[in-house]
Amino acid sequence: MIAVLILFGVLGGVGALLTITLLRRGSSRTETAEGILQEQEALRQAHHDRVSFGAGAVHNSVPTASDTYSRRGGRP
Repeated sequence: MIAVLILFGVLGGVGALLTITLLRRGSSRTETAEGILQEQEALRQAHHDRVSFGAGAVHNSVPTASDTYSRRGGRP
């Protein structure tokens, strides 16, 4: 019985420590804007891929017209 109480005490202490750590950290923003710039670039690339590989671009043109391999300089 004592072992179970010790186990629950340790688990409760770890949970309290994690909660305090997360509350003290706060919701501060990042110091650099690299993450935002990466997300914007990914959104631009996703939009370009949706347009390039959409049904209209793929089925209403010759196969190489919608191929972005040569335009991007790498594999799609």
